[in-house]
Amino acid sequence: MTDQVGSTPVFSQTITDFWREQFLNGDVLYRNESFTVTINPALDEDSRVMVLETTDGRVLAVLTPALADKIGISHQQSLTESIFRQKLNEAGVTLHGADYLFYFSKADKNVLLQEDSEGDLRRLTEQDEAVFSEFASSASEQDLDDAYVELDHWAVFGSFEQNRLVSAASMYPWEEDAQIADLGVLTLTSFRGKGHARKVVRSISKYAYSQGYEPQYRCQLDNHTSTGLAKAAGFALFGKWEVISPDSTD
Repeated sequence: MTDQVGSTPVFSQTITDFWREQFLNGDVLYRNESFTVTINPALDEDSRVMVLETTDGRVLAVLTPALADKIGISHQQSLTESIFRQKLNEAGVTLHGADYLFYFSKADKNVLLQEDSEGDLRRLTEQDEAVFSEFASSASEQDLDDAYVELDHWAVFGSFEQNRLVSAASMYPWEEDAQIADLGVLTLTSFRGKGHARKVVRSISKYAYSQGYEPQYRCQLDNHTSTGLAKAAGFALFGKWEVISPDSTD
């Protein structure tokens, strides 16, 4: 169930306001119906250029005045996304591989809030340190790094099979002063495909809503398993988000 405007899900005001603040807070350098570039001197060094493509086909870019000067668009009369990206490349500015951003639509949020939890799952606390440690030791280092699921995060939920923790999701507030909680999820390899991840993601998302937060699910574009899980858990695609790479030579 997804409420639609045309074919685009309707998201909460919290989400739309957050991304509007990120990309439209500053002086608009260029705007047409599909592409907007904004100059914002308050951007942090590690986010001195960002690009967001939303599901309605619009592309928003924001960068610092210094970077705009460097790539030569400070007084641009006409601009396209491709020219903008070309100028970034020519100046040695590299963007990190894009992330998909998923959120619950308003309609799917309502469905989530009305459902009961399924299966043997619960919130984890520091009392579960031994259980969580055994779980983590059964996962590969790569999976642990990719998932970023930690017992000391703001909220942690786990799904059990025969009293063994087999899937866990954790959340933490993503940005200061933003009511958005970023989540990670990890399921032990031999327990995948049984619905554990979907259930634990929905449970922790329901908890986030109860605490006044919007759950956020991010993954790299080529992580098809994670993308599939996001959709199976009821999330809708909001857009693709890119930020400057730590390895950028600018």
